Amino acid sequence: MKFFMILLVSLVSLYAKAPSLKPVDNALYTKECASCHFGYQPGLLPSQSWEYIMGSLENHYGTDASIDESDNKELLAYLVANSSQNAMNYKRSAKITKSLEKGVLYKSLTQIPYLKEKHKDIKPWMIEQKEVGSLARCAACHKGADKAYFKDKDVEIPNYGRWEK
Repeated sequence: MKFFMILLVSLVSLYAKAPSLKPVDNALYTKECASCHFGYQPGLLPSQSWEYIMGSLENHYGTDASIDESDNKELLAYLVANSSQNAMNYKRSAKITKSLEKGVLYKSLTQIPYLKEKHKDIKPWMIEQKEVGSLARCAACHKGADKAYFKDKDVEIPNYGRWEK
């Protein structure tokens, strides 16, 4: 009986720390993308969004982030293979995919319906302050974002504190 209790506690604690998105596991992505900004998990966006982003790196949100063609192809393959609709075994990717409207090209994660809904109660000043700046700066409030932990209980908003609904 003791063995089963230990096993149960271990499984529960393992689940509690399980990422809700597939963590980034590509060295080229980390080098080329996460060296300039937060390394967004591919499961945050559908494949069409990644295709758009990788196809317009010469104007990547106001910056020329162009990379050589072979790296672009390799990164695009990684991003599409791990995009939200291809990572449905992860809770957040499944919710993101289910929230998408057919035929809509989402050019930014700030346009994703599920993510907009999750952040709807956040006051504008919390987002606009210099420590955050944009909803696209996940790691400003989600302290485990780099490991794909996006649990509500772990949100800490600068100059506000822990987020509680």
